[in-house]
Amino acid sequence: MEVQSVRLDSWIWAVRLFKTRSAAAAACRGGHVRVNGTPAKPGHRIGPDDEIRLRADGVEKIVVVLRAITKRVGAAVVPECLIDRSPPPPPKEVLASVPRRDRGAGRPTKRDRREIDRLRGLGL
Repeated sequence: MEVQSVRLDSWIWAVRLFKTRSAAAAACRGGHVRVNGTPAKPGHRIGPDDEIRLRADGVEKIVVVLRAITKRVGAAVVPECLIDRSPPPPPKEVLASVPRRDRGAGRPTKRDRREIDRLRGLGL
């Protein structure tokens, strides 16, 4: 089903960027999704040519809407609905060099979290 505009959380779920619609809505409410450079709520209406930037599973994804759809589609149909402009993933050597906290080491302090973000290159 194709329409002119659709809810943001519904679209990012329909094109398989999130496993569930509630996870997509939670990401929007958490400020992890931007539409055309501005933070967007789950009910934000999007249409063709909108750029969506989202952070899922620690990876930034950048997509441009080609078709506004409301129903979830198969993986083979997804390329017809969006253009993926995401940066390539970092090499495995870089991922292996990121330090990991030992299990049971407790919750990281604010200083620890800032160091972790700086090492990951997030700097948010």
